[in-house]
Amino acid sequence: MSIDSPKSKLAEDRLPEELKSVYRQMVEEYSFLTKLKYGRGYVAYEVIADMVLAGWRSSAEPHKDSLI
Repeated sequence: MSIDSPKSKLAEDRLPEELKSVYRQMVEEYSFLTKLKYGRGYVAYEVIADMVLAGWRSSAEPHKDSLI
């Protein structure tokens, strides 16, 4: 899954400029983890955009067991 795919761009374009970097980080990390766990990257871009709009942000340092 590419962050520059047409579907990703459509979802990102819904967001205000100040949230686009949050969206891109979430997409990259989610895609990375689905590749690790399931062998292929899968991202529901619209869902991640909705989560960013709802206030989801990285708010803490990763736990020592994090794969990111």
